Amino acid sequence: MACCVLQITGLIFGGVGMVGTLAATAMPQWRVSAYVDGNIVVFETIWEGLWMDCISQLGIRLQCKLYDSVLALPPPLEAFRALMCLAAGLAVVAFLTAIAGVKYSRRGTRGPGAVSIFILAAGTAFLLTGTLVLIPVSWTGASIIRDFYDPEVPVPLKRELGAALYVGWGSAALLLAAGAMYCHCWCQAGTAAGPSYPRLARAGLPREEGPALGVHAYV
Repeated sequence: MACCVLQITGLIFGGVGMVGTLAATAMPQWRVSAYVDGNIVVFETIWEGLWMDCISQLGIRLQCKLYDSVLALPPPLEAFRALMCLAAGLAVVAFLTAIAGVKYSRRGTRGPGAVSIFILAAGTAFLLTGTLVLIPVSWTGASIIRDFYDPEVPVPLKRELGAALYVGWGSAALLLAAGAMYCHCWCQAGTAAGPSYPRLARAGLPREEGPALGVHAYV
């Protein structure tokens, strides 16, 4: 029963984490323009993402432009693109594998056969996906904070943490939690059958000794 609850909870966490990973990959709000000078009236807000940059004018007009050349992008941005795309694809595969694992697991039974091998595969995939999401998101957040407090960086180039980073951190946490739940469920099912064999052996001893005692009593 507890393993079944973990499977359903992990499936929900993994599904939400998968959607969050896809959203964080597509969102342009990775870097948001910072207003250090304390200006009250702000006419433009700059967003910088993995695929495009956008300019919002007073929250009414939004202009977005894709990056012109892939080769002209900084190497870290290219690596972040690759990691997030890989994480998005792996998140979909992990979620489908988790669905298969929940479907083919035998409820009400104990032992290694009670939990499908898809549960272990989904747990490993969720853990790997959460790690892949956490690397570019945390790296970007650290670089934004470092540049923000660096006095040598001009004020117009300073950025703040965007909404996509928070979505990425939340998605990574959910994916890691889902992976931990599935791996724990698999390990728990694998060790559940261990103590059952000695009990069966001890339970069978009186049955074997019963006829022998009857023969001696008869003689």
